[in-house]
Amino acid sequence: MKFLDLARVNIRSGAGGNGCISFRREKYVEYGGPDGGNGGRGGDVIAEAVDGLNTLIDYRYQQHFFAKNGRPGEGRQKTGADGDDIVLKVPVGTEILDEDQETVLADMTEVGQRFVIAKGGNGGFGNLHFKSSTNQAPRRANPGQEGIEGVIWLRLKLIADVGLLGLPNAGKSTFLAATSNARPKIADYPFTTLHPNLGVVGVDGAEFVIADIPGLIAGAHEGRGIGDRFLGHVERCAVLLHLVDGTSDTIAEDYRTIIEELEQYGGGLAEKPRITALNKIDALDEELVEMQRGELEAACGGPVLTLSGAAGTGVTEVLRALRAEILARDAAENAVEEGPWRP
Repeated sequence: MKFLDLARVNIRSGAGGNGCISFRREKYVEYGGPDGGNGGRGGDVIAEAVDGLNTLIDYRYQQHFFAKNGRPGEGRQKTGADGDDIVLKVPVGTEILDEDQETVLADMTEVGQRFVIAKGGNGGFGNLHFKSSTNQAPRRANPGQEGIEGVIWLRLKLIADVGLLGLPNAGKSTFLAATSNARPKIADYPFTTLHPNLGVVGVDGAEFVIADIPGLIAGAHEGRGIGDRFLGHVERCAVLLHLVDGTSDTIAEDYRTIIEELEQYGGGLAEKPRITALNKIDALDEELVEMQRGELEAACGGPVLTLSGAAGTGVTEVLRALRAEILARDAAENAVEEGPWRP
């Protein structure tokens, strides 16, 4: 299945049905009076987060979604039928944006969550509605309200606990393949990963989700390389794992390149908890590993873990460190939810 995380959709809610002008015409009834019914209500355009979807590919082949119009009212006080709603089924983690692609209308973060994007128009009143003691035979009815028509954007942000960051060929896909059942493409050239991958990893009896995104290069926030459009998929992560290629001759520069791109992107990514790890140590001797590690620690100003995704060295320690950060986030969220009551 092709991965698609951004889709433009044209929507239109249903128009309300017109009210009816009608009078009773019955044999032996001297004064029939008005009996025109109201129009039915137009259908809504609704978004619903469902389980089992992880891409917006369905909206590549269908971009127009129109709800049904309400039926007009009829004589004998018959109200017109309401128009059917139309439901856009989206993956969990989808943001619904206005036409400007900046205003967030809704954030679908839970299975079963529903959001009315466009409400249908109300049906018009029939002439029975306008009957009064001073106007016993009204000859007027209201038209139904028009539906709402417009353009929205659907943007998918994958929901994962850990996000992988690094330059192209830093070993992110190899790490994901070594720790989960995911099978991302792995090759010895840059930009092997062209779309995000998800993998479920386990450590000490616990499981969590890791998201691997395409590598970043200097100037990604300006569109260089694949750009930074995939960074949205790690915005929801509890912790970021920054992998640095241990075989590089410019360890500190490689580290700062990614940090600068996070800062340029914004969204609080640069402030997220982050674990830095020196990868591919299986290709280095012990002395060179310590030298590269020291240089990286000086650049990041904190501890650095070492690992080899290909050989499996140090992987468990990294997973345990990630799990500790996830537990810290969960504890903080629970503390906020269970805090003292406030008016």
